[in-house]
Amino acid sequence: MSGTDTSGAGGERLRRWRMVLGGGEADGTGCALTGRDAAMDAALGALYGGGGEAGSRRTSGARSAGLGGSAPNVARWLGDIRTYFPSSVVQVMQRDAIERLGLSTLLLEPEMLEAVEPDVHLVGTLLSLNKAMPETTRETARAVVRKVVEQLEKRLATRTRATLTGALDRSARISRPRHHDIDWNRTIRANLKNYLPEYRTVVPERLIGYGRAAQSVKKEVILCIDQSGSMAASVVYASVFGAVLASMRSIATRLVVFDTAVVDLTDQLDDPVDVLFGTQLGGGTDINRALAYCQSKITRPADTVVVLISDLYEGGIRNEMLKRVAAMKGAGVEFVTLLALSDEGAPAYDREHAAALAALGAPAFACTPDLFPEVMAAALEKRPLPAP
Repeated sequence: MSGTDTSGAGGERLRRWRMVLGGGEADGTGCALTGRDAAMDAALGALYGGGGEAGSRRTSGARSAGLGGSAPNVARWLGDIRTYFPSSVVQVMQRDAIERLGLSTLLLEPEMLEAVEPDVHLVGTLLSLNKAMPETTRETARAVVRKVVEQLEKRLATRTRATLTGALDRSARISRPRHHDIDWNRTIRANLKNYLPEYRTVVPERLIGYGRAAQSVKKEVILCIDQSGSMAASVVYASVFGAVLASMRSIATRLVVFDTAVVDLTDQLDDPVDVLFGTQLGGGTDINRALAYCQSKITRPADTVVVLISDLYEGGIRNEMLKRVAAMKGAGVEFVTLLALSDEGAPAYDREHAAALAALGAPAFACTPDLFPEVMAAALEKRPLPAP
């Protein structure tokens, strides 16, 4: 069947099956690829078609090309996949190449970084290599990270500020407002039972007003972020959100990262890229120590939200960790536990600790970046969290 005609609907089906199956005697299509299709197949084969660790299938022809761990080959391959596939597919293939072919160390070369498609997962990989990164690569890496951060800020910042500003206004409403601070819509709704038909008016027995949230700090937020290796995407998103929150005058924001040590990166919040390069992905986990530090920084418990972002695998003292959460809750702190802050959903996590936190009134759940503003708004207003 070699050289089967691929024109027409049947031929197009064969062509697609050939691209999926990868060629060789066993694919059964008998379909030969040429031109752009052959080049796309070669790019796929270099990643998914080799033997050993590079892929699960052994095939002949272009599908066994491989990348060979060579920087020039990889750079050329990165250029090819950007030519033939959309950005979303390129990001998946890059991630697979790093995981399947062990290409992380090649990212320490500036030429390689300039060829990749930046995304959150690539940023996580770069951060894990931060300490091994030579100075010649560092500026290129920062440029890649900054590009991703700017994309995320553009996507998330406006909506986050709008959502939280509304929540702060609502949480600051007062019952004895000055005339110019009265929220007339809510006041009328609250007093409809006092409507006088003969006068066609509502008697405002109870006035509801806005506090002046924009003029002073009304809430304090502490982001406490686990920087173990599995939390890379969460660290990236949390750093961006931390910078957005820090830009709001009515929220005092603190950002703390931890493994077995605790690092306060609050003074770097004006630039999330500096925050990210101040993290050190990997290592152990001591949640209890991190929460002890956060607890020591709380001055107004009733106006404080603590957000713990962790998979809850605790290497410290479990009972002490739970006692700290209970103490903060008892003092009036709103405590939020996120197993992940990413688009991928919940990673592996310690279910026993998650259940124990839920029993304390701090349910643990994974949160997407798009849901995070609503979660924070609910916490600021002290209402039930919109857990997915």
